[in-house]
Amino acid sequence: MPEDPIAHSELAALTRRFEEVAGKHDREFGIIKSDLTAVRLQIGNLDQKVEALDQKLDRNQAQIIELLTQLVGRRPDAG
Repeated sequence: MPEDPIAHSELAALTRRFEEVAGKHDREFGIIKSDLTAVRLQIGNLDQKVEALDQKLDRNQAQIIELLTQLVGRRPDAG
């Protein structure tokens, strides 16, 4: 059976369109993957900052408790 030139050209056109769309999807996936990596790095940085703030709050609370403990029992007019 001889090849149908119309069917052959339509198949070639469909193949090209499929490959173009697949390439576009690959590029978009790469961009999304890159964006997700950047978000992960930012979250890691935020986690470190939150941890540092927690440590600072703990130190400040400990100092407040120590100062309040020293004040307990003192007479207000004792100075």
